[in-house]
Amino acid sequence: MTTFPESPTRPQPPGSEAAAPFWEATRRRQLVYQWCTMCRQPVFFPREVCPRCLRSSLEWRESSGRGTVYTFSNVHRPQMPNFILPAPYTVALVDLEEGVRMMSNVVNCDPATVTVGMAVKVTWEALEDGRNLPLFEPA
Repeated sequence: MTTFPESPTRPQPPGSEAAAPFWEATRRRQLVYQWCTMCRQPVFFPREVCPRCLRSSLEWRESSGRGTVYTFSNVHRPQMPNFILPAPYTVALVDLEEGVRMMSNVVNCDPATVTVGMAVKVTWEALEDGRNLPLFEPA
């Protein structure tokens, strides 16, 4: 028999040296991404080198936090005991205006109303350690 926590929980995202500036910015509720100064292209998820040119010429830039839903899935029955959110919930790939795609949740709306191409904006969920998790809501 599987037992679940009494209240909904989210696993705390792990940190890494490459992602430290990203997570530090979330403490101020700023959404940032990397920019390769050689390729002149955005990079996300945080890395130590550009995936295109393999150079370490990456700088951090602030995102507007606006984007569109590229694709999504509504989860009706969570499969992981340590990741219990009130179901149904929406997991989405969001294309930010700056040209990067990130996976997150679409919140503050009925999951049945989420559509491909839907305009969204960043919102935040506080984590236990002072960081904030970027989520998206209808714009």
